[in-house]
Amino acid sequence: MSFLAVLIALALEQWRPLVDRRAVFAPVAAYAGTLERRFDAGEAQQGAIAWTLAVAPIVAASWALHAALAAVHPALGLAFNVAVLYVTMGFRQHSHYFTDIHRALKEGDTDAARRSLSEWRGHSCDTLSAAEITRLTIEGAFTVSHRHVFGALFWFLLLPGPSGAVLYRMALFLSHRWGKTQRTGQSGPVLDVILADDRDRGEESRAGDEEGEEHFGEFARQAFDALDAVPVRVTAASFAIVGDFEDAVYCWRTQAARWPDPVLGIVLAAGAGALGIRLGAPIVRGGVVEDRPELGLGDEPDTSSLDSTVGLIWRALSLWLLLLLVLTIAVAFG
Repeated sequence: MSFLAVLIALALEQWRPLVDRRAVFAPVAAYAGTLERRFDAGEAQQGAIAWTLAVAPIVAASWALHAALAAVHPALGLAFNVAVLYVTMGFRQHSHYFTDIHRALKEGDTDAARRSLSEWRGHSCDTLSAAEITRLTIEGAFTVSHRHVFGALFWFLLLPGPSGAVLYRMALFLSHRWGKTQRTGQSGPVLDVILADDRDRGEESRAGDEEGEEHFGEFARQAFDALDAVPVRVTAASFAIVGDFEDAVYCWRTQAARWPDPVLGIVLAAGAGALGIRLGAPIVRGGVVEDRPELGLGDEPDTSSLDSTVGLIWRALSLWLLLLLVLTIAVAFG
């Protein structure tokens, strides 16, 4: 049933992607905002309590509702799984940015590519060259494919019902909303859904972090990093298997730890190695040089590398589906 739910959800997302998830996340954001106002005293302990109160009821409710529906009829349980997966995972919600940037670069319209990348990342990219735009676009594709497909899928398969996918997406959402600090290369919608007031909150909270006064979001960051520790390695291994295995593993082992977010660095380093391209490297953002370590080996990426990136992600997803199908058959006839 898990394989069928995943397959239907992916097909549905390809046919009619839920690009704007703000209507779904608005009630969650309102609930999270209420908890933040009541518990945020600037200490990590209050953040841990608020995180638990935000996540546990929603995860438990998703499991209980699935169990109740499945008890009535398995088809109802399947439909609920599909609905939750449709909301919690999906590369297509960000693919229009990738497509617009790819098309603009192919047409030589660097200004249009900069505008699309700025909207995707949530900050100005007006000074970036075509090569820098390509690197950041590929990094964004790897980030989104992991956090909006592979990571959610991993936890969906691990926990009963759709509770794993809900747990992962809630943890990602709260890491962004409460975690306050945007690590290098992760800003804007690439991380998660951005609601109307999030950009202003992000600037205010970053100032608080610089003064060392804000610890409320520490647990949200740490909780997501812990939940993501195994999935990122599975995603990286998938990229290695369907790409250049030796280079992917080499970059993973020698370069990932240098990335500002070492957990996400595993996916980016392995993806760059699997494609035989170089990612990372310093860029100028807002007139300031952003020091980013180099990831990968080989050539500077170009527009053809964007096609290769999509191919690598789809091959990795096909590998997951094949393994899940084999496991489903083995369980059914075992």
